[in-house]
Amino acid sequence: MGRKITVASCSLNQWALDFDGNCTRIIESIKQAKERGASYRLGPELEITGYGCADHFLELDTCHHSFEVLAKIMVDRDCQDIVCDVGMPVLHNNNLYNCRVIFYNKKIVLIRPKQTLCNDGNYRELRWFNPWTKLKQLEDHTLPEIIQDITKQVTVPFGDGVISTLDTSIGFETCEELFVPNNPLNSMSLDNVEIILNASGSHHQLRKANLRVEAIKEATNKCGGLYLYSNFFGCDSDRLYYDGCSSICMNGEFLAQGPQFSLTQVHTITATADLDEVGTYRNRRKSFSLKSEQETHYPRVHLAVSLCRKKNMVLTNPIQWKYHSAEEEISLGPACWLWDYLRRSGQNGYFLPLSGGIDSSSVACIVFSMCRLVFKAVNEGNAQVISDMRRIVGDENYMPSSQQDLANNIFTTCYMASENSSEETKSRASELAKEVGSYHMSICIQKVISVLLAVFISAMGVTPKFKKFGGTYRENLALQNIQARIRMVLAYLFAQLSLWARGKPGGLLVLGSANVDESLRGYMTKYDCSSADLNPIGGISKTDLKKFIFFCIKEFDLASLQTIYDAPPTAELEPLEDGKIAQVDEIDMGMTYDELSVFGRLRQIERCGPYSMFTKLIHLWQPKATDIDPHNKTVAEKVKHFFKCYAINRHKMTVLTPSYHAECYSPDDNRFDLRPFLYNVAWTWQFRKIDSLAHELDTYDQMQL
Repeated sequence: MGRKITVASCSLNQWALDFDGNCTRIIESIKQAKERGASYRLGPELEITGYGCADHFLELDTCHHSFEVLAKIMVDRDCQDIVCDVGMPVLHNNNLYNCRVIFYNKKIVLIRPKQTLCNDGNYRELRWFNPWTKLKQLEDHTLPEIIQDITKQVTVPFGDGVISTLDTSIGFETCEELFVPNNPLNSMSLDNVEIILNASGSHHQLRKANLRVEAIKEATNKCGGLYLYSNFFGCDSDRLYYDGCSSICMNGEFLAQGPQFSLTQVHTITATADLDEVGTYRNRRKSFSLKSEQETHYPRVHLAVSLCRKKNMVLTNPIQWKYHSAEEEISLGPACWLWDYLRRSGQNGYFLPLSGGIDSSSVACIVFSMCRLVFKAVNEGNAQVISDMRRIVGDENYMPSSQQDLANNIFTTCYMASENSSEETKSRASELAKEVGSYHMSICIQKVISVLLAVFISAMGVTPKFKKFGGTYRENLALQNIQARIRMVLAYLFAQLSLWARGKPGGLLVLGSANVDESLRGYMTKYDCSSADLNPIGGISKTDLKKFIFFCIKEFDLASLQTIYDAPPTAELEPLEDGKIAQVDEIDMGMTYDELSVFGRLRQIERCGPYSMFTKLIHLWQPKATDIDPHNKTVAEKVKHFFKCYAINRHKMTVLTPSYHAECYSPDDNRFDLRPFLYNVAWTWQFRKIDSLAHELDTYDQMQL
């Protein structure tokens, strides 16, 4: 028969500090796990509080309420006769730890604190928590009275231990611990721990899923064992979207895969495995067996219960992991994030200034994707989605006839024309709005611009002119910026009053549409129409957005996107030439979007300053045989131009619209990219070093010729 066990890993859509909602979803996940025959249930880290509480973790209220929620879960009738593993903060000896609390039938078995804290990129765990450094050691933790009354325990084991049941052994990792060189999994496997559980709070980033999947696969391929991974769904409070992918893997093969993106609040996956296969797998690798004899032992906490079932059970067959393409990720991740934000914000839809360009059109496509997902969930009878949708629309009986019908109720778009706008972009915006179903308007803002300019002219006695008509650079820039800023002001006016004008309740959230490359370069007006409530594409590159637009043409059947895809990107803020667009973004910026992506990755991921970026690029951008002489100086000028623009515009990142984090070179100053915003834009020392090396290399190249 073997030792057959059914285990469950859960993905939950939690909300920071929503203790009622979080508690309900945890109990529902435990109920689902029991209904599927699981004897062990794993949930994400910090699931009781939500992961994104930030400095609220420093408040004693957060710990106190967490124990209150734990008490409610422990006594619930659906949470009996199954080992439950939940995440919450715990104050131990006046130090706060990110902990797992494992309990069974109203008894706490073990509290296991996180050892390796994530403290880079989007994460600041060391700001709130202490890492547990006493490896393979347990201490007594005194429980609060509310738990003592339930468990009749005064103290429980706290620390780095494993659980031994009557028929197996269970060990723990938490999120980041999987990825460190000397991770607990290796040591636990050598100490004959058969089941290893990882509770995680991992956000979506384009092309990132394979890192988790391969890490789990490789770890269990090397060490054997049954490995469970649990992660959140959704936006729990901030710029991040937690992208599920809960999984169950054994001996290097996946048995179950949870969805990466979903509007479902609770999703539970289960698998049935034979634990005897773990022993067989490890024993046939003699190097592993010999190494295990040298491993020091973990302290064991004994739980007198059998997790394996005696009845006949069908084993789960291995599966192949299915990945989304980057374009699918863009269509799903930001769409789910927008839905979470909308249903929790108390607002009634989104407002988007739609210019007819790739950026704002990409945002429109993401909102349309959101409507598609909601419409699908409604047709599938998802009660939570139906309830949220009706509350947002303001009609308790509303049922959409199509995704376009839904869009018309919750998505408003507006083309805001100035005298520098073309009929071509106006037509593009109108056609796309018609296809996605948004409530669309075309308005002219030129009168407002003219009135504001008249105030300036009256006060200063001079009339600014565009460069085309003999104006200076400063005049030209100011005349462009006033158009962009007026669009932001009008966007908020229409967002607040357009539903009122249509006889509908509530207001709209304003969506921005500046991509990650434009933010990095600072190619945007401060407080223009990129200043909004949310920006779904603020962490996505222009290159990926073009691919996404092409994807939407095929997958969403949006034929109008073809002309948008083919058109060169333009701000359309300077005068037209014979009614045609003359302004092109890449010419204005002095660099291409592809080059910007390279600059961004080198600056943020590779941690390059001006000089080291130059030294990398002269090798990355190899010259042609006929272009050796000027090549190094050309690269030098590109690098210097980028860093000058970056320094001049860095202040704009301090007021950047909160954006969906999707790209690892995001320049978001607020949470992710902690750099100054006041620079010496001349970079005198750095640029002098670049010029010196460029001259030296060009001289050497000439000598070789």
